[in-house]
Amino acid sequence: MSDWLEHTVQIEVDAPIEFVWSLWSDLEQMPRWMKWIDSVKVLEDNPELSRWKLATGGLEFSWQSRILKRIPNQIIQWESVDGLPNRGAIRFYDRGPSSIVKMSISYAIPGFLGQLMDNLFLGKAVESTLQADLERFREYALNAKATAE
Repeated sequence: MSDWLEHTVQIEVDAPIEFVWSLWSDLEQMPRWMKWIDSVKVLEDNPELSRWKLATGGLEFSWQSRILKRIPNQIIQWESVDGLPNRGAIRFYDRGPSSIVKMSISYAIPGFLGQLMDNLFLGKAVESTLQADLERFREYALNAKATAE
């Protein structure tokens, strides 16, 4: 029996939504701003599938994800099809000259371990890491925007 833990974070990026979307939808670039993601490889024969590797504190996890929904400038939704059980969505909101990026991630861990780790503030650690990832993404996007201008 597994418990699913879910985290949602968001950030505003001072760049047009089309630009923000183009950066984020290039999945193989994610390790540039996501601290725990070691690599992402989109499968050539099926671009809806990607192989992910997470590495943190000497632990390493891998999984394959499938894109469930991709609407340009709006949403990328996924779920794992093997390996580390996870699912989530990145939503994009147009705010004129800026954009909101909202990330929701859920992952499964064994029930007894989930209760223990949640009590040890795993949830707060994951959420603060995800928020820091979004802040790194904002810096990445602003640097890319400055280079493009």
